[in-house]
Amino acid sequence: MPGIEVVFLDLGNVLAFHDDDVLFRRLSEYGGAPPEVIRERLLALWDPCNRGTLAGDQLRRAISQASGATTVMDAQTFFEVWTCYFRIHQEVLPMVEALLGRAKVALISNTNEMQWHFLRPQLPLLERFSAHVLSYELGLAKPDPEIFRAALRRLGNPPPEACVFFDDVLAFVQVARTLGIQAEVFTDAANFRVQLARLGLADPASVSR
Repeated sequence: MPGIEVVFLDLGNVLAFHDDDVLFRRLSEYGGAPPEVIRERLLALWDPCNRGTLAGDQLRRAISQASGATTVMDAQTFFEVWTCYFRIHQEVLPMVEALLGRAKVALISNTNEMQWHFLRPQLPLLERFSAHVLSYELGLAKPDPEIFRAALRRLGNPPPEACVFFDDVLAFVQVARTLGIQAEVFTDAANFRVQLARLGLADPASVSR
């Protein structure tokens, strides 16, 4: 088996946590619908949002309606609500930084333009990644295998077996595996360290201590 040439990372719940319950509560406070109702209403919106077909003012109207509101949120309120539920995963960042220069590191993320532009400045490490493969830019979203094929092309078509993909969603990991990509379910920083070591990607500094 070849060594790992490319490490593909998810964004949400890998590099940055998202607590969906916080979002649903904030939307409930704004529009009055119960959080569990908002959760159900948003199920139909995530995929077009991630693919970039629901964006801008149209997205703002759709989210306002899902909240139960009879009026549309102003742009500033929407930005605050739509980005309120993220928290950077500080514990994992040193391990990701240690990968740089030892393998190509790239992002494969289901995201939308507003949340990407909110998170990117908070993760300066992203500027050292070899590629950002973003669903809303491509019109493709996990679990569509085409987003993984696009990621491989972006990295110069390395052998899939020389790549590893980390995501917190098992279904996405399983699709990557069908393409020959090594893939692991991300759970937490401690397990990520173990997974990297198993792949021969342990941080040399931690091994030498």
